Amino acid sequence: MKLLNLTISTKRLLLQSISLAYKEVIFREFTEEITTYMHPRSPQNISETELFLSASLSNMQNGDELVVAILDKDSQEFLGCSGIHKLNSKHPELGIWLKKSAHGNGYGLETITALKEWAESNLDYEYLIYPVDRANIRSRKIPERLGGQIYREYEQINLSGKILYLVEYRIFKKAFIK
Repeated sequence: MKLLNLTISTKRLLLQSISLAYKEVIFREFTEEITTYMHPRSPQNISETELFLSASLSNMQNGDELVVAILDKDSQEFLGCSGIHKLNSKHPELGIWLKKSAHGNGYGLETITALKEWAESNLDYEYLIYPVDRANIRSRKIPERLGGQIYREYEQINLSGKILYLVEYRIFKKAFIK
């Protein structure tokens, strides 16, 4: 599976395989506020962003995950990052973050819908996992709109030392009627 040069197109967005070309904008936009409900913390210096990108590229080369930059289709403006982790498992995990100025435009749902459709065409899985902090209401609406059901709830300490109260959704494949 070729993941390093992948482009997924939606009505308003381009989801393009992540690359080092995005390191400055990711470093600038992946702020402490953005990571409030996330496991990672915001990078303290650009070398941490470079490490994230290098690890993502290596994992994509190995076929373990897909990480994409979310771009506005018309302007090519960087809006955030998303991905599917654990591609070779029966339960791949979805993740997304959008820069602050991109919030409230439906880009999250559009991105995750496109990744779900890509997964249905390219992966052999039982269901997708979408973990989200219980307090992150906007993000919780994404799996709910895709028919996701809450499977479990648990606590996790993120890399900033904060306790996250996670709700884990399972999003199943579409039923195909013959």
